[in-house]
Amino acid sequence: MSSVQLIATLDHSPMGELITAQDVRWYAVRTRSRHERTVTQQLESRGIETYLPTVTRLHRWSDRNKRVELPLFSGYTFVHVDYASNEQRLKVLQAHGVVSFVGVQRTGVPIPDNQIENLRTLLANDVPFRDHSFLRIGQRVRLRGGALDGVEGILTSVNGERSLVISLDPIERSLSIQVTGYEVEAV
Repeated sequence: MSSVQLIATLDHSPMGELITAQDVRWYAVRTRSRHERTVTQQLESRGIETYLPTVTRLHRWSDRNKRVELPLFSGYTFVHVDYASNEQRLKVLQAHGVVSFVGVQRTGVPIPDNQIENLRTLLANDVPFRDHSFLRIGQRVRLRGGALDGVEGILTSVNGERSLVISLDPIERSLSIQVTGYEVEAV
């Protein structure tokens, strides 16, 4: 790495600690209900890089319809910080409306940069999308709709194609079906 590249990737914290670009990661922060914007604004005023993905939805009241900009993930905002830095972590946790970092026992778990970039790209290009439950390969799921409505099994993936494995435990036999075209929900 040349010295020019090294200078571009290193920074110093106010406490004199050396912070590399690898130390600064994205983290999800849980907020109090309807405090996403307030938390984001406070953190930005404290010098913390934030990202609050929003969507515009049509809300209907008895007397009118109005387009409203809402957080995409209710109760969450994202921060780009060095989690190991007590100063940065405290800046986040002391903001009014912050509940905790998201992770095991409220310890922040970093989010890969590409996942945040994918989200930004999706929203910036107005690609139509709909909410979907989070499913992991190997998780027990249930199909919704069509002739297989209510069928349960284990979600698998082979070469990017999702399948449902239906097992008969007592005889240790299984069948696999493609789930393309079916709604899939966690059990």
